[in-house]
Amino acid sequence: MSQSPPVEIAFLGGLGEIGRNMATIKVDGRLAIVDVGVLFPDAEHLGVDLILPDWKWIKNRADDVEAVFLTHGHLDHIGALPYLLRDLDRSDVPVYGTRLTLAFVEAVLEEWPDIPKPDLQMIEPGDTVDQGPFSVEAVQVSHSIPDGVAYAFRTPHGLILHTGDFKLDQSPLDGRPTDLAHFARLGDEGVDLLLADSTGADTPGHVAPERTIGATIRQHIADAEGLVVVASFASHVHRIQQVLDAAVAVGRRPVFVGRSMIRNMAIAEELGYLDFDGKTAVEPKDVDRYDRSELIVVSTGSQGEPFSALSLMGAGEHRTLDVGEGDLVILASSLIPGNEQAVFRSINNLSRRGCTVIHKGVAHVHVSGHASAEDLVLFHNIVEAENVVPVHGEHRHLRAHADIAKDTGALPEKVFICEDGDSLLLEDGRITRGEGVPTSHVYIDSLLDDVGPALLRDRQRIGEDGICIAIVTIDTHGRKVAGDTIVTQKGVVFTERAEDILEAARKAVDAELDRLTAAKFEDLAAVQRHVVQALGRFWKSETGRRPFILPVVQDL
Repeated sequence: MSQSPPVEIAFLGGLGEIGRNMATIKVDGRLAIVDVGVLFPDAEHLGVDLILPDWKWIKNRADDVEAVFLTHGHLDHIGALPYLLRDLDRSDVPVYGTRLTLAFVEAVLEEWPDIPKPDLQMIEPGDTVDQGPFSVEAVQVSHSIPDGVAYAFRTPHGLILHTGDFKLDQSPLDGRPTDLAHFARLGDEGVDLLLADSTGADTPGHVAPERTIGATIRQHIADAEGLVVVASFASHVHRIQQVLDAAVAVGRRPVFVGRSMIRNMAIAEELGYLDFDGKTAVEPKDVDRYDRSELIVVSTGSQGEPFSALSLMGAGEHRTLDVGEGDLVILASSLIPGNEQAVFRSINNLSRRGCTVIHKGVAHVHVSGHASAEDLVLFHNIVEAENVVPVHGEHRHLRAHADIAKDTGALPEKVFICEDGDSLLLEDGRITRGEGVPTSHVYIDSLLDDVGPALLRDRQRIGEDGICIAIVTIDTHGRKVAGDTIVTQKGVVFTERAEDILEAARKAVDAELDRLTAAKFEDLAAVQRHVVQALGRFWKSETGRRPFILPVVQDL
């Protein structure tokens, strides 16, 4: 029996949502961080650019961070790293990742010249690194981006296996399948705690190999007569490889558009993960020199992002590319939950301009990067973990994965469904619930860090009900109103009676002020409350709604 304190595993993100993946493992007071990802906002996050995990408690013990381990190069696993490094304010933090992962990290860090540069340490599948009290082994996995790995942490109290994102594609384009033999060896050694990807757990069957969509994409491109636009994630190197292979087969030249697409494909080509003749690529500014049937545009914007290249094309606002009648658009990607409305808006805009739009709902142009239910059954039967925590998914995914774990032999009391902020203690191979850690969502709005849920609620209310501003001038010494009341609004009413309604609103405020005692005029906050109450009653009676009311009470 080990004399060291229990190993604590804490979850900061990725449990109950797709994105913001982050977990910590504490051994002898030292912290290893697994992934530091972002979550992209949806329609309810007004004005928000990114959503991060809340790691304030880590910031307060920055010296205890031993290392960061990155499973792969998707932004929902590496995108928050610059923010973490800024908060830790240390230049000696080792960051482990594979070659492509670290190349993408370096590209992200170029936009952060003022933060401490980390100690980037490349790790290859099969390598074992000893970092402080941690002994960590990398295991090759296949995903929708090359160079993904799982990590096996050997601790004083047992073996912890974190899969990262993975699928069981045994014939991937890069010839590097998920290493089931390696996982089997870990299973024979004894996995005390398995943290496993759940995103595909509620999808029946097996995930088709990535290469199976190549023929479908090629056929659609071969049949196209006008411009072809293929939208995909900028990090989906294997998908882009198949698009480029199809372009060569039908005699089209690629045009990369979208900042992240141009950057990532250049990195992938330079490192040998993308096989194509870069000299055939056409700059977006030069497309008018070619017949449209000679080109294929490889674009970002598959999730309907409002300022992405594809969305701008659909709106007719792209600087260099116009799409219309006779053109083909292929959305070769998944539909991330929460993005449905934006994606369908993009599809409708493109269709309105005369484009034919092909997506996974009508053709085999996408396969998942995450193991489906039957793949997970096989995986659990190979690993045979003693304790299981489903990670990386919405609640429905976590629940479905928990059922799979139980169906493949895990005891119900040893399958733990956790949420962000939960922690587990591993002691001599046994798992118990910990006290948890403080965590929440951190909302990034341009240069503003953590605008907070209260501000988002205010923005949502303004967007739904409008805003009413009342300006009242008082004389606190004379204890009376000292000027004309001004009431204005935006987004509350827009009718021919708007001026009459605002005049009535002003009278409602004046009537409320007339009823105040002289002593109340000595308290600006009290006057503000009465203005808000008067306008709240007025708008509720007049429109049935209560807009956001901003009282401006100034002392003469």
